[in-house]
Amino acid sequence: MKKTLLTITILALTFVGYSQNDAQVQKSVIQEYTPSKLLNKGQWDIKWFNNLYTQTESTFSEGTESRETFFTSTVDVFTGVSESSRFNIGLLLEFRSNVVADRDALDVFSFDGESGTARSGFTSFAPAVKFNPLKNVSNFTIQTAFHIPLIDNEVEDGVFLDQKGFIFQNRFFYDYTFPSGDWQIFTELNTEYSFGKNEDSFANDSLNLTPGVFLSYFPSSKFTILALAQHSQRLDFGNNFEQDFTALGGGLKYQLTDVLNIETLYTNFVRGNNTGLGETFNLGLRVLF
Repeated sequence: MKKTLLTITILALTFVGYSQNDAQVQKSVIQEYTPSKLLNKGQWDIKWFNNLYTQTESTFSEGTESRETFFTSTVDVFTGVSESSRFNIGLLLEFRSNVVADRDALDVFSFDGESGTARSGFTSFAPAVKFNPLKNVSNFTIQTAFHIPLIDNEVEDGVFLDQKGFIFQNRFFYDYTFPSGDWQIFTELNTEYSFGKNEDSFANDSLNLTPGVFLSYFPSSKFTILALAQHSQRLDFGNNFEQDFTALGGGLKYQLTDVLNIETLYTNFVRGNNTGLGETFNLGLRVLF
C-alpha cells in the first residue's frame, strides 16, 4: 500500500512538473503573433482598429483653434497560404468620419454629413501581401499593400475626408523578445508613396517615412503594458508640401480568449511642422484562428 501511494505521488508530481513547463513554454497570441509573425497555412487574422484624432492646436497658428476631429476605422484581414508559413495575403478596408468647426469630438459617431462641418464614408481599400524575405530571420517581415481611393473629392464644403490618391505602402517589421520573456521590443518602418494628379491631393507625389519603436512588458502571458515613440516625415516631390511630426504614447493589450484580444492606445503629438498638434485615442479588437 505504501509503495502504491509512493508511486502515485511520484507520477502526480511528474505530471504537474511537465504541465508547468508546458504552461511556461506556451505563449499567448499577444506574445507570439506580433506584426512580425506570419500565419501558418489556413490560419486567419482579422483586426478591427479604431483611431480617434482630435486637435485644438496646430503649427499653422498660435493658441487655441476650433476643434477638428478625425475618426479612422480599419479592418485588416490576412490568411496564410504557403506550406512554409512565409507568405500571407490580405485585404485592408478603411472607413472615415470627420467633423470640424468646433463640433464635439464624439460627433464623429453621428455620421450626419452636416454640410460644412461633417463627412463620412468608406475611403479606400487595399489588396496586400506579407512575406518573410530572410529564411533565417523569421521575426523580420515585410507587408506590401496598394491602396485604392474610393472618394471623388478630398475636400467638400470645406471638410477634408481623406487624401485622393493611390498609395504604394511597404511596412518593415522586426521584433525581439528578451531572454526573460517579460520584455519585448518591436520596431516598424512604414513607407508610403502617394501618387496621382497633383491637383487632386496635397499628398500626391510624396513619400512618407514613419519609423516607430514599441517596448512591451508582460506582467503575465495575457497582459501587456507598452510604451511607444513614432516619427513621421513627408518628403514632397510635386506639391511643395513637406511635413513632419513626433508622437509619444502608451497602451495596454489583454488576451480575452484563446482567439480574441483587445488593445487600447493613447498618443500625443508633441511636436511637428505643417501639422496638427492633437492626441489620439485608439481601440482595437483582434481575432486569430
